[in-house]
Amino acid sequence: MSLPPVSGSRVLGLILAGGLSRRMGGGDKPLRRLAGRTLLERVAERFEPQCAGGLALSANGDPARFRDVFSGAILPDTIPDHPGPLAGILAGMEAAAALPGVTHVASVPGDAPFLPHDFVARLVAAVAEGKPIALAASGERRHFTSALWPVDLRHDLRDWLGRGERRVGGFIERHGAAVASWPVEPVDPFLNLNAPEDLAAAEAMLAGGGDKGAAKRGPPGLGCCAEAS
Repeated sequence: MSLPPVSGSRVLGLILAGGLSRRMGGGDKPLRRLAGRTLLERVAERFEPQCAGGLALSANGDPARFRDVFSGAILPDTIPDHPGPLAGILAGMEAAAALPGVTHVASVPGDAPFLPHDFVARLVAAVAEGKPIALAASGERRHFTSALWPVDLRHDLRDWLGRGERRVGGFIERHGAAVASWPVEPVDPFLNLNAPEDLAAAEAMLAGGGDKGAAKRGPPGLGCCAEAS
């Protein structure tokens, strides 16, 4: 498949918020608070300046529960039975396909509040090496949902899910991916806060002055895309 080139001005940012959060006790993990602010706010404030195509949120159910902290498009799965993060990525691809000039979707989980400020730029540089997908890595670990996806793969992804496939890694292997790596010190920029003890450790780190982060901004969103119903 011949895929279009990518530039930072043609990337839609997608925050994945569809997990069941069992280890966190259920509910919407991105709405948990870290040092007084939701994880969703912290992820979005780092991500939005990197995505000139805007931001969208992948989430099922009533979108109103996110409106206090996110003003952009909230995209439910476009296939049934909640088959996992690939369904959210597909919804992001399909929304991006309707936006003029947007050729790629950058996805991140909604529980990674220390996202690097050069995330999209480095994935764009990596995908320019010739692979259709680019993945983030830190230390020895690859992060399959912190990635850059060409919108033109949406039809194949829909077929893949329609065959009952669910593995993100399996779809990535099907097409091939470049990798951009970050160090894990002083903090892993792709650290997921999966459990209450993870939140407590992150609170302690912030209280000690670790990871200054970005200044507080207003609710981010996707200004160029109508909200999905």
